[in-house]
Amino acid sequence: MVTPNPYRVGLIGYGLAGSVFHAPLIAGTGGLVLDTVVTANEERQAQARAEHPRVRTVATADELFARAGELDLVVIASPNRTHVPLAHTALEAGLPVVVDKPLAATAAEAEALAELADRQGLLLSPFQNRRWDNDFRTLAALVADGTLGSVQRFESRFERWRPRPKGGWRESGDPAEIGGILYDLGSHLVDQALALFGPAAAVYAEADVRRPGAEADDDTFIALTHRNGVRSHLWMSATTAQLGPRFRVLGSAAGYVKYGLDPQEAALREGLRPGPGWGREPETSWGRLGAGESPLTGGGEPVPTLPGDYPAYYTAVEQALRTGSEPPVTAREAAAALRVLEAARKSAADGCTVTLEDGAK
Repeated sequence: MVTPNPYRVGLIGYGLAGSVFHAPLIAGTGGLVLDTVVTANEERQAQARAEHPRVRTVATADELFARAGELDLVVIASPNRTHVPLAHTALEAGLPVVVDKPLAATAAEAEALAELADRQGLLLSPFQNRRWDNDFRTLAALVADGTLGSVQRFESRFERWRPRPKGGWRESGDPAEIGGILYDLGSHLVDQALALFGPAAAVYAEADVRRPGAEADDDTFIALTHRNGVRSHLWMSATTAQLGPRFRVLGSAAGYVKYGLDPQEAALREGLRPGPGWGREPETSWGRLGAGESPLTGGGEPVPTLPGDYPAYYTAVEQALRTGSEPPVTAREAAAALRVLEAARKSAADGCTVTLEDGAK
């Protein structure tokens, strides 16, 4: 059997997203090879070469695009404000693109990128890795097989206790930076809700700046009414002194409650790499399924958590490049989530409920 030539990948950005998530997952995917890393930071260049000895490093994206003919895929893991212009340049250069979330600041920008990718006949995929979290995979299976009955309410949280801002562009109040927790953690929460329960019809949100010295929202809540009648309540916060359940999902037959976070991010931060046992968690962390009792007092039955599988994203990207199939997440799915985020920002600012037909174009 002849092994096909691997696709050569250029990675723009080697901060948290680039070094912890993208580079290890690209390097560990059969059929992909990490060819070039773009970062102007000399320490990060040295880090990239130490972690991936065969990689080239360059200081600017222009240097990367000058070698566009030597590459097969560009991954954009640079600050949010650069996502749209870099993705546009890559697509115009004839290169398929993966973009870290959020794909853009607005749904209109995301749609414009999707149209450009279509015209060019190129892959464009936002990196929504949380679809491959262990708890989300488990919940999706429970919803799909009808274990919960008809789902009525979906509660989902990404909560942290970080009482002092770290600073940097992610917490900047400059709109050009696309900072704040709504576009950071909210991008994941909304994407998961739409993936499970389909389009939203109405959005209500509350957004606050709680921490002294903070510039952008750090404590935000979104309530979605999906077109199928499911209600999603989504919390994202850096100021939560007592963390709630990651998921509480209530259906007509049963409910599912899950605490704790998928272990993959922590493992990647520690320098671990996918292999046997990857993404698994101990039985003590499993969620519980039942009706009429609290899981904290022993109610319900434990549900084995499916392994988390971030590597599946880049495996699917490689297959899409090789076969011309749909990418694992599409730009238009990102645009749908951005419509919700835009509506949430408007709702929080105006103190109203926004219908997407009227208020999130």
